[in-house]
Amino acid sequence: MIKQSSLTRGLILVVFATLLSLKGNAQQDPQYTQYMYNTMSVNSAYAGQRDALSVTGLYRTQWVGIDGAPKTITFGAHSPLRNNRLGLGLNVVSDKLGPASETNVDVNFSYTIPVDEIRKIEFSFGIKAGFHMLDTDWSKGVFQYPDRVFNDNLSLFSPTIGAGMYLHSEKWYLGLSVPNFFSTDHYDGIEESVATERLHYFLIAGYVFDVSENVKLKPATLVKAVSGAPIIADLSLNALFNEKITLGVGYRWDDSFSGLAGFQISDELFIGYAYDLTTTKLNSYNSGSHEIMLRFELKPVGRILSPRFF
Repeated sequence: MIKQSSLTRGLILVVFATLLSLKGNAQQDPQYTQYMYNTMSVNSAYAGQRDALSVTGLYRTQWVGIDGAPKTITFGAHSPLRNNRLGLGLNVVSDKLGPASETNVDVNFSYTIPVDEIRKIEFSFGIKAGFHMLDTDWSKGVFQYPDRVFNDNLSLFSPTIGAGMYLHSEKWYLGLSVPNFFSTDHYDGIEESVATERLHYFLIAGYVFDVSENVKLKPATLVKAVSGAPIIADLSLNALFNEKITLGVGYRWDDSFSGLAGFQISDELFIGYAYDLTTTKLNSYNSGSHEIMLRFELKPVGRILSPRFF
């Protein structure tokens, strides 16, 4: 049996050694305010962790009022397999920014190892494989740097392979992932050109506090780091009331404040909404960002699942 303390310390040391080695400025992947409900999009080891067939859809429109601002749609479905140690999932992301349209399709596979059966601590590792597509239409929009724009539209295809680790109990979780080890081409909205993406590292963490019998409180974070880019940190604090209503606030470092709300409409259906208020100079040119998500879960026949906060 793996010792909880040594495994946790080892994972934390790897995480922070990696993050401290990164610096600079570069293109980032799509961002989510409701990352705590969209975990498989950033960590393949999460596949199958909800002990049910879980299907999630998310739509995000960023910086409303600015033409060509990012719009993101994600679809994810994952489930444990028969022995409950294996998880399988599919994740699809469509991201539009200005003249560019990007699509990611990945199959996720996870394997879970019991660490401490008394404390119900488990360690999962996952891999993902799929493809990335970039399509551009340079006829859309007016460009600040016309000389950087390609004459011909592009259609680029790249394979993707990623991996993740996820250590968790019923009260907390800690995960580290690399969504893609390969270099892929992305549209850089600042430089108005196609740029090669560098290696991304995602750190996720969260804890659930029992405030009272009917109130639970969960702080959570998502840290994103890229070689050559500033580290981006999302912080959030959500409260769950009577296992039905979730209210929370969030902050994206040097970027925005957020308000979050979620409703467990039935045992199977959850709906969430988030609003971001920009704190940068873009605040004068947009009315904020909106994000809505739906999660539907089909429980195994004959099993009663306790409510899950993550």
